[in-house]
Amino acid sequence: MTNIDLVVPRVIATEAALQLIDSLAQRYGALLFHQSGGCCDGSAPMCFSRTEFQVGRG
Repeated sequence: MTNIDLVVPRVIATEAALQLIDSLAQRYGALLFHQSGGCCDGSAPMCFSRTEFQVGRG
């Protein structure tokens, strides 16, 4: 077994999901996906335009 055999995909998406992501990227530009920690906003994955998502003080 080589190191390449140990690589696990970080994101798996269906073809339909990939098409939707491509459509969103064409419309809004670079995207950022965020998986919350599960407190107030639940644990739903969220999609933002890269400039819309801010970390820390705005």
